[in-house]
Amino acid sequence: MDMENLIGETTEYDKKAALEVKKPKSWCKSVSAFANTLGGALIFGMADDGQIVGLTEPDSDAEKISEIIKTRMEPIQ
Repeated sequence: MDMENLIGETTEYDKKAALEVKKPKSWCKSVSAFANTLGGALIFGMADDGQIVGLTEPDSDAEKISEIIKTRMEPIQ
């Protein structure tokens, strides 16, 4: 996926500038939508205008994302 050419949001991907740990509902909806369709990519660290802002702790954030998905979404297969 060519990150620099991603425009807006589509059914194939969704962009989030930061990981919202205290309010994960918005991005969990995207995960659910991708899981119930043909898939997609959720891109953290990219603003809606396409600017790459990055994540300050990507390894820790990846673990948090995984844990939130496991505890808030069903069924886990």
